[in-house]
Amino acid sequence: MNYYIKNAHIINEDECFEANVLVSDGIIAKIVKNGEMCDYGNAQVIDARGKYLIPGVIDEHVHFREPGMTAKADIYSESRAAVAGGVTSYMEMPNTVPQTTTQALLQEKFDLAAEKSLANHSFYIGATNDNLDEIVKTDPQKVCGVKLFMGSSTGNMLVDKEEMLERLFKESPCLIAAHCEDEKIIKSNTLKYKELTEKHEVIPNATIHPLVRTEEACYRSTEKAVKLAQKTGARLHVMHISTRAELLLFNPETPLKNKKITAETCPHYLMFDDRDYDRLGFAIKCNPAIKSTHDKLALLRGIQDGYIDTIGSDHAPHLREEKFTDSYFTAKSGFPSIQHNLPLMVDYFLRNKLPLTSLVTLMCHNPATLYQIDRRGFIREGYHADLVLLDNNVNDLITNEKAFYKCGWTPYDGTSIRTQVTHTFVNGNLVYENGLFHEENRGERLTFNR
Repeated sequence: MNYYIKNAHIINEDECFEANVLVSDGIIAKIVKNGEMCDYGNAQVIDARGKYLIPGVIDEHVHFREPGMTAKADIYSESRAAVAGGVTSYMEMPNTVPQTTTQALLQEKFDLAAEKSLANHSFYIGATNDNLDEIVKTDPQKVCGVKLFMGSSTGNMLVDKEEMLERLFKESPCLIAAHCEDEKIIKSNTLKYKELTEKHEVIPNATIHPLVRTEEACYRSTEKAVKLAQKTGARLHVMHISTRAELLLFNPETPLKNKKITAETCPHYLMFDDRDYDRLGFAIKCNPAIKSTHDKLALLRGIQDGYIDTIGSDHAPHLREEKFTDSYFTAKSGFPSIQHNLPLMVDYFLRNKLPLTSLVTLMCHNPATLYQIDRRGFIREGYHADLVLLDNNVNDLITNEKAFYKCGWTPYDGTSIRTQVTHTFVNGNLVYENGLFHEENRGERLTFNR
């Protein structure tokens, strides 16, 4: 099916303009501006009057839990939630069961996604203390990157051998995406708060989290990763920046295409702070921890000033019984968000008087540029037709009942939104339309121009 999207308000490459777009054979065939004529033949016409048309979001940071943890989530369920949220491409993490630490296990994930994923996809190979021989086999044109845990999180894939870290930074054939938290600091703080809990001096609720996974733990680890990248020339992308201290480790002056060290943050670090633990409890427990209001405001400034390069979701579903336990020490870290991040971020940018062109840059253009993805992330003639229509004139609530996550809940339950995704196109196929899914087609494996 070909489509002619007319009367769209396009946000793309620092411009906002009215135009029509012809989608033919999965490709953006023509962008029709300023009253130009276009023979769109028998293409299905979609009137986008009053709506924004943007490139599909590229989420470089998700946990879809397959294989091994499919009671929480799986590639099919979470890719449905993704396209409902305007995410047309994602890159998924290796802390599954088994962990994705060999080329054979990596290929198994690609095979699963070819059968099940509604969105385009790639998968990270995970680093361990002893799998460098597998990492160096990675084809940088077919795999998004290497995931490095410098602090333990769900799945405990901690890499803490100094020799392995230096060799990884020297020899990795592609981008290193790093989770940076200092393990020694976290272990010391965990022990401290366990002892205080046993003495009944501390209640083991969610407010402990930023006191265990502190700003110092983040800064020390991020600093170490940045120094290793500077020393070795490695391509480093530090994920989920949560503190103002870390921002100063990055260079906002260099154009993204020339940067070798880059930074991501996530919507929850922009929207929440440590005052929200009293209200939301373990629902917003995640690693790294959501921290102070000063950190939250610094991240906003970091976006404005160019310290932050991408916004990814860190979508990480858990079952209710794993999240909402009696103790901080047993409640799992992470929560689902991929369906709701784009609408929430549109509202956030408008509320903070930030241009939506900047949001599209952070969530669509920059991931494509940073990972050197082939012909995605922009509305350009000849590019894959990964497109999203947004209605910015709604008055709705996010609810658990309307969420498509397999785990069945969201920390944003009850949040008002004025923006909704109405249409999502993946490779020119209309896969989501006003709450309905069209599942005849599957997404494609991402490729990279490296």
